[in-house]
Amino acid sequence: IYADPAKRLELYFRPKDPYCHPVCANRFPTSTMLLRVRRRSRKKQQLDPEEQIQPEVQFEMEILGIVTTVYKFQGMSDFQYLAMHSGPDGKQTSMYDKVLMLKPEKEEFFNKDLPLYIPPPIFSRLDTPVDYFYRPDIQHRSGYNNPQVSGENLIGLSRARRPHNAIFVNFDDEEIPTKPLDAAVQNWKKVCTNPVDKKVEEELRKLFEVRPVWSRNAVKANISVHPDKLKVLLPYLAYYMLTGPWRSLWVRFGYDPRKHPEAKIYQVLDFRIRCGMKYGYAATDMPVKAKRSTYNYSLPITVKKQGSHTVSVHDLKQGLGSAGTSGAKKPPSSRYKLKESIYIFREGALPPYRQMFYQLCDLNVESLQKIIHRNDGTESECTERDGWCLAKTSDDLRDSMSLMIKQIIRSTRPALFSNTTSSEDGKEQLAYESGEDEDDEEEEEEDFKPSDGSENEMETEILDYV
Repeated sequence: IYADPAKRLELYFRPKDPYCHPVCANRFPTSTMLLRVRRRSRKKQQLDPEEQIQPEVQFEMEILGIVTTVYKFQGMSDFQYLAMHSGPDGKQTSMYDKVLMLKPEKEEFFNKDLPLYIPPPIFSRLDTPVDYFYRPDIQHRSGYNNPQVSGENLIGLSRARRPHNAIFVNFDDEEIPTKPLDAAVQNWKKVCTNPVDKKVEEELRKLFEVRPVWSRNAVKANISVHPDKLKVLLPYLAYYMLTGPWRSLWVRFGYDPRKHPEAKIYQVLDFRIRCGMKYGYAATDMPVKAKRSTYNYSLPITVKKQGSHTVSVHDLKQGLGSAGTSGAKKPPSSRYKLKESIYIFREGALPPYRQMFYQLCDLNVESLQKIIHRNDGTESECTERDGWCLAKTSDDLRDSMSLMIKQIIRSTRPALFSNTTSSEDGKEQLAYESGEDEDDEEEEEEDFKPSDGSENEMETEILDYV
């Protein structure tokens, strides 16, 4: 626990009980000293038997070391769940000897008839008291009658809809929108109050003229705009595809990629780096960090992360755009820009994350482009799975990209592949350069972390606009 600053110290009241739920202590830095204090007392000689003589006391103090970390138990203890059974007479009977297998048992142990015992799957998420802020009862006018309960009004929204007013389109929808919602227009005009915002709007218009379909990460890599303003600007210029080969992408109003075979280069590829011992390396050996891991999932035994500051419309009006604050290190032209690697796949370079959403035109490898353009001029039907490409084109792309990734990892960490046979080497040998300057790229982390929501790009955008 001490070696990991993100962990909390656990205290079990019944250490031998596997059903015991611990209390957790938070970690705090401190600068105190550990002292050893000895108290020595010596009795003086008593000459007069009636006189009371106080013993002579001496203290010896020694500094043993410096304490830099302290753990404090500040939370409340949670409910404790015992392996007990209540009999018909109300008597409690322990079931520990019946449900815990402490030694190898014979078949009879598993065939016993026992009362049903199901421990809770999870305990309280928080150990500190919080206010729930219950909403007050609504006072209706006299004569008001509650509507009939149905599936539509049984459970309402717990929060108001976010006023971004994006238009979502499914692959099987017949019509596509040609203009934004009036609310989206008013929303953008409300926050577009300075010349920098108007310049960003023109830059994004030019991007959609050059290329009618963009991912949000690709836009961020080409335009320096605060993400909260981009949430308002994108619904003003484009609609969002929910399903099909262009899912999670923004499409220019009036453009229907299902009617244009040349739009296949804008299709999305959900690529995930394969890891596992059958590929020659484990997940822990991967030189690419995961967007989200179960190891840093916010459990009650881990330190809570501070929430991000919510940006209001008032903040956006105050110039929270490309200009930003004057104290930032990056120039205004690139303060919020992401690296090109966030949306472009290049030869000899590792992706920044283990799961990436690429558009096919952003796969900058000649062999991959040959796979994409195998049926140029002969496209006959646009399907929901493969779009305008041949069947299983995505699978072929993933196989080729995975082979490239393995070759790069092989060159950067040859010890992982020391046991591979020469036949495998000859079969998978590719002339790709190693990803040099990998450590340098790790040090050049983006100063701005745009999203605190889900790291799945499609899920994040839906949550942003719904």
